[in-house]
Amino acid sequence: MRRIIFIILCSFTSVITFGQSSQNWHWKDLNSDSVHGISLQKAYQVLATLPQKPSPIIIAVIDGGVDTNHIALKNLLWTNTKEIPNNYIDDDHNGYIDDVHGWNFLGGKDGRNIDKASAEMTRIYHRYKNIYEEKPIDTNRMSSKEKSDYLIWKQTQNEIQISENDLATLQYIKMAMNALIKMGNILLKEVPDSNFTIPKLEAYQPIGRITLDTKMAYLRTVKILGIENETTYPDIIKDLEEYIESKEKLANAKEIAPPLIREDIIKDRYDDFSDKYYGNNDITGPNARHGTHVAGLVASIPDSSWNLNRLYPSIKIMTVRCVPDGDEYDKDVALAIRYAVDNGAKIINMSFGKSYSPQQAWVDSAIRYAAQKDVLLVHSAGNEFYNLDIKQVYPNTYSPSFKDTAKNVITIGASSDPSLKHFLLTDFSNYGSKTVDVLSPGDKIYSTLPGVNNYGYLNGTSMSSPIVSHIAAMIRSYFPQLSAIQVKQIIINSAWRPNDPSLKFAIPNKETDKTLLEVSMTGGIVNAANAITMAKSFKAMAPLSNERKKEVRIKK
Repeated sequence: MRRIIFIILCSFTSVITFGQSSQNWHWKDLNSDSVHGISLQKAYQVLATLPQKPSPIIIAVIDGGVDTNHIALKNLLWTNTKEIPNNYIDDDHNGYIDDVHGWNFLGGKDGRNIDKASAEMTRIYHRYKNIYEEKPIDTNRMSSKEKSDYLIWKQTQNEIQISENDLATLQYIKMAMNALIKMGNILLKEVPDSNFTIPKLEAYQPIGRITLDTKMAYLRTVKILGIENETTYPDIIKDLEEYIESKEKLANAKEIAPPLIREDIIKDRYDDFSDKYYGNNDITGPNARHGTHVAGLVASIPDSSWNLNRLYPSIKIMTVRCVPDGDEYDKDVALAIRYAVDNGAKIINMSFGKSYSPQQAWVDSAIRYAAQKDVLLVHSAGNEFYNLDIKQVYPNTYSPSFKDTAKNVITIGASSDPSLKHFLLTDFSNYGSKTVDVLSPGDKIYSTLPGVNNYGYLNGTSMSSPIVSHIAAMIRSYFPQLSAIQVKQIIINSAWRPNDPSLKFAIPNKETDKTLLEVSMTGGIVNAANAITMAKSFKAMAPLSNERKKEVRIKK
């Protein structure tokens, strides 16, 4: 599931007006700007002292699609030079026709795409419903695989429902959306810009009394809902519609089986992992909002006023589309990782996750394949405010199949800054002193959005992860001798930490305080300048011997 935050609150929320100076707060430096950013400009100043030039580095963005026409991204796209564009021939014989800038595992050969998918929980429940429901079950007579399937199904049976409180909230949101649509229709008769935001509407002086009253009612409603200042009117309605749709699906999930959309569009044999040459080359897809925002953060295009473009790491972005609006499929994720690795990616950004993974072994194998090829995977922790030391989400670093923990994955939680909401921590980021490696800015993050020259704010650990991917790219571009695991160590060890590790920080909308060591293993926030400085003096390990390489086994 794409990890993007849309806040629904039934209470008044403080609203921050962003000026140009706050547009990229996550780049700022604590000492010089009094903002808990990643010290990006200072990192570039450190790079300016280095004698070496940046080496090319490919970052794969496994996501829901990227707008390849965006002015800030189109020149950064990875190009498969072995493939001749648009000749409908698999020139490089890798099984994927015309994969010039990446691949789409959610597409059909007829050009159609999966946009929305059901939750994995729903898919599991209905897959086994006729087998287990109201049937006498004796787990002692089951094989270990059958018992595991049954227990997972029982778990989904207990969870596949919507609470009374959620139903009440759903009805409230539906009424609020309908009211906003009616108010929007009135406002748009007079307001010149249909993409108006809260600040633009606040500044607008209505001509008529009806428009004035409507303006005030609109502003009260969006503030009650906790909607971000810079969200446009069309995006507010779209977000509300998606929220309502997802909740209504959950409310009906137990009775209504999910449509067989994969069988209709992709037409692969899903349970056969060897059936892997499916999809198409439409890497933008029908909804590239999330992936485009992530790609912009992976690129972290420098502010032109810095005049530091010559120091920009030699980044190329490979897009692998496999994350729909809904839960991703394990097979697609596993193949996406392998595709990225086989085509030269040294960093893979994975801003997605889910609560069930029935084919976890496929993904686990792909992660360990990436480790064997020295590829770093940067994964967002998720946005449910779960304690991941207790509650599992997937992909997961620990593999029951391999009985080990992947060391080439770095898990990222989201931080904020007191200048935004008076808090350093967020009320959405998953956390865990044993499972989340480090924090990175994820609150009100500005980046690219679909459109030739469109930008905007999104929240979530989905934003935290690509910020770390860019730091990893800086290190791997200027210090290519360092391994993926060493880059992970540098990012973790160079994080900013409070002088007093026992210092507790309040969490917005939660009656709890936590130390940074309670929310992550590192107890800190990533810092690009510290990371580059540490990389300068970090000694690389000797490469694996041939004997040691033989010990690395990858399960298919």
